[in-house]
Order: sequence, then structure tokens, then C-alpha cells
Amino acid sequence: MSEEPLPDAGLLALAGDFREALRHSIYLVRRLDADGELSAAQLSTLKMLLDAADQGGVRVGEIARNLGVKVPSATEQIIKLERAGLVRRDADPADSRAVRVNLTREGHAAVDSANERRNAVMAGILGSLTAAEREALAAAMPVIGRINASLQP
Repeated sequence: MSEEPLPDAGLLALAGDFREALRHSIYLVRRLDADGELSAAQLSTLKMLLDAADQGGVRVGEIARNLGVKVPSATEQIIKLERAGLVRRDADPADSRAVRVNLTREGHAAVDSANERRNAVMAGILGSLTAAEREALAAAMPVIGRINASLQP
């Protein structure tokens, strides 16, 4: 039985640094809209539903997996969002025991509003960078996109 060789120490160090930078960035970005009406978890759920709008919604189990939580926690978030009129639960045509969660028009508007607020805050932060730093960030975006794509199931 052959074993795959371990990545070299430099690559492992880069992987650790990158993961830690992402973790810290996620933590900080979630605070951009601290005064917003939606929690970071609720907004993440709504954005997930927006991304899957053309797929007929998302099953609760998939929402839980994507958020890194258990199904009961995801269900609790969905119930809160449904009571607020931001999502609706529809029968899954492929499985009568399951439901698919879909974004409502109000939910779509809530995502748009939160994006506008967060983008304005982030633009202010990016405006403090030098032109060279902004260019470096823009150049890194396709690489980050490829990394994200490779992490998709």
C-alpha cells in the first residue's frame, strides 16, 4: 500500500497561515454589520438560499452542513427567518418527508440591504490601503476563487 507524500514544510506553513487569516477575516467581517437586524448566521443562511435560488431551495440538512451546525440549530434559525417572512419552507418534490427552504422577496431585499451596508464599510477600509495593496488584493481574488471552488463538494 503506497502512501501519499506529505506536503513540504513551507506549503504546510502557508496553508496554516492562510487558514488562520481566513478564520480571522471571517470573524471580523461578521462584525461589519453588528447593528444590522440579522445575525451573521441568519445572513449566511439567507445568502446560501440566494445562491441556490435557481435550484428550488435547499434542504435543512444541507443548510446545517454548510453552516457547520447540527440540524436542530439550523432548523431553529430557519424558524426565526420564516417568522420574519424572509424564508418559506416548501415540500420537496423528490421526497415527501423533506422540505426545501426558499428565500422570499423580503429575504432577498434583506440580503441586498445587508450587502450594501457591509460593502460600504469594507470600501472604507479598502480605501485606506495604498494603490499597490489594492492591486495586490485584486490580483489575489482569482486565486482565492479557485481555492473556494476546490473546497466545494
